[in-house]
Amino acid sequence: MSDTPPGPKGEPLFGSSRRYARDPFSFISALETTYDDVVTFDMGPMETYMVTDPADIERVLVSEADAFRKPDFQNDALGDLLGDGLLLSEGDTWERQRDLANPAFRMSRLMGMADRVAGHAESMVDSWEPGQTIDAETEMARVTLHVILDLMMGVELSESRVDTVQAQLDPLGRRFEPDPLRFAMPDWVPMPGDEEFESAVAELDAVLDDIVAARRGREVSGVSTVVDAPAEGADPPMDFLSVLLRARDRGEQSAEQLRDEMMTMLLAGHDTTALTLTYTWFLLSEHPEAERRVQAEVDEVVGDDRPAMDHVREFEYLEWVINEAMRLYPPVFTIFREPTEPVELGGYRVPAGATLMLPQWGVHRSARYWDDPETFDPERFSPDRRADRPRFSFFPFGGGPRHCIGKHLSLLEAKLIVATVVSEYELDFQGETPLELMPSLTMHPRQTMEMKLVER
Repeated sequence: MSDTPPGPKGEPLFGSSRRYARDPFSFISALETTYDDVVTFDMGPMETYMVTDPADIERVLVSEADAFRKPDFQNDALGDLLGDGLLLSEGDTWERQRDLANPAFRMSRLMGMADRVAGHAESMVDSWEPGQTIDAETEMARVTLHVILDLMMGVELSESRVDTVQAQLDPLGRRFEPDPLRFAMPDWVPMPGDEEFESAVAELDAVLDDIVAARRGREVSGVSTVVDAPAEGADPPMDFLSVLLRARDRGEQSAEQLRDEMMTMLLAGHDTTALTLTYTWFLLSEHPEAERRVQAEVDEVVGDDRPAMDHVREFEYLEWVINEAMRLYPPVFTIFREPTEPVELGGYRVPAGATLMLPQWGVHRSARYWDDPETFDPERFSPDRRADRPRFSFFPFGGGPRHCIGKHLSLLEAKLIVATVVSEYELDFQGETPLELMPSLTMHPRQTMEMKLVER
């Protein structure tokens, strides 16, 4: 077993961080193409091992997950934003919070929420006009935000309060774009953008405070509750915020922990689904034959009805399209872990505390696992074609005990929203191709996703 995997030689101090920051996606693809299953490089002072073998990724995320943890470098600004919520917490805290959250995300509960998701999608479509040009990314973020507020927090925000939330997303996102100076500098050194980031966090904290106040029965401008007090003998409401508030009343949840979970739910709960939808619309616009096939399936399955859970179970091609969108444009484009003790990966020794990069972007587009990987081909997710692929050649929601708890909700939302929209409109992309991509906590298109609404 060799001690050191191969990899690119970086610059003094910066390592490969400047090249990574210029274009993380090209950098990841170049490493995946040039080297074998494990490659090492320096991200500033941080020794990084990129792992692209699906079997090793499965070991890290699933079979040996207890031997790996979230890396400390994710706990600086990200910790300021999300605190000790489900995305970042470890050990007993994570297990306790995950157990609290599970009932809110059970499929049995979500099945009963399909009509409410479709209602939010219909409200969005009703606000559109034929021939109008929309920003698809903004529209998808808005509708998925309404869904997460309703289903997981039991509230509805006024449009002005939703505007306030959405206005904070850009300064938050900019803080997490790769920056070679941030890689090289200690966390305490002030950097451009810090004040805007802190202001955005404070604005969102104020919104969350108002949501809690409204759920506690106080009148708050721009916030209305959608959860009624249960009748005597009835089951208590199981939206995530209701669960957390009951735990808080029992003394099992601090105010800080409550805030961290709400912030994690607010941001992570809608962003990835909105991006999946945005890239789905882009790909359908670029591939009219696939768009027509989605329309035909929705017309046949749904007809003149509102899309519902029974319809979702029948969608086949639509599900393949959404999966193919997440393959080509994974909203979470890489996952990081670090081993708690030395481990062997790909025939190399990886020391404890090293940073592991598990890049969906590189694996999802690898010619080792996908035929013609740059091509949009939804049928690659048909049962006969996917049978021989390694399990972790496709992992948009991670995997193992720390897989995305919102996976089923995200897929349910995406199918219902697409079905609602395609019943009324085609979305015709007006921008330049190929897409330029912007790395942050998630992968956003750099350009405005302008799409013209063409009435069917």
